[in-house]
Amino acid sequence: MRQSGEWHFPLPMAYDTIRYEVADPGVATITLDQPDTRNALSNELLGELIDAFESAQADDAVRCAVLTSSHERVFSSGANLAGFSGDVPLVHKHLGSERFVQLFGLIGGLGKPTICAANGHVLAGSLGIALACDLVIAKEGAEFGTPEINVGAFPFMIMALIYRNVPRKKTNELLLLGERISAADAVAYGLANRVVPADEFDAAVEEWAGKLAAKSPLIMRLGKDAMFRQQDMALQDALEFLHSQLTIALSTEDIVEGVQAFFEKREPQWTGR
Repeated sequence: MRQSGEWHFPLPMAYDTIRYEVADPGVATITLDQPDTRNALSNELLGELIDAFESAQADDAVRCAVLTSSHERVFSSGANLAGFSGDVPLVHKHLGSERFVQLFGLIGGLGKPTICAANGHVLAGSLGIALACDLVIAKEGAEFGTPEINVGAFPFMIMALIYRNVPRKKTNELLLLGERISAADAVAYGLANRVVPADEFDAAVEEWAGKLAAKSPLIMRLGKDAMFRQQDMALQDALEFLHSQLTIALSTEDIVEGVQAFFEKREPQWTGR
């Protein structure tokens, strides 16, 4: 929230499986924090992730969200496999996996830019969560993969996101062989944006988050919403939709301020109007 011209951020929210905090300049950091399970994506963890992203979406002070892990070597090991064979009604398993659908849609439609800070291995279902984010920064040494086939499962919930980021044959290779790839290969495949050495990783994430948070939150929301909605439209439908979004953007004060600031060689002062 903002008081007397200054940003005041609430105390970190209390969760059992994640950590959530907001700091200047408006960056919400969501940290997977169950190292004893290698951040397995249990129903509880997925539920808390959904709650945290909803909090970031509703908080005007938040201009960017960063998703990372407290584990030294693993971002997340993926879905909780014990739940697959658990003796519970099928409908309960269905409702639990539905949280992936809700989370992917929430991150994509957040209206604010997101960074996955992959400080460790990104495996199975967690690869879908990483790909739902706008940008992925990988720490050197991190590995990516969909090993589900090796335990008699299959990455059904995340293949739609993988196929939208990775060429078809490379996606087939990931899904069918179940082998891990390096962070460098993840960049080459289109799973990540960049690889950063361990001693430069935190600074690289902070730099990108700061740059994103400095943009006009209003124009960012319009742009982010357009990016998410047009991705599966037919070309002509997408062009017509984007034309209308451009007209809306041209009606804002922020676009005028941004252009004036550029010509006056100064930092823009966003009003969100």
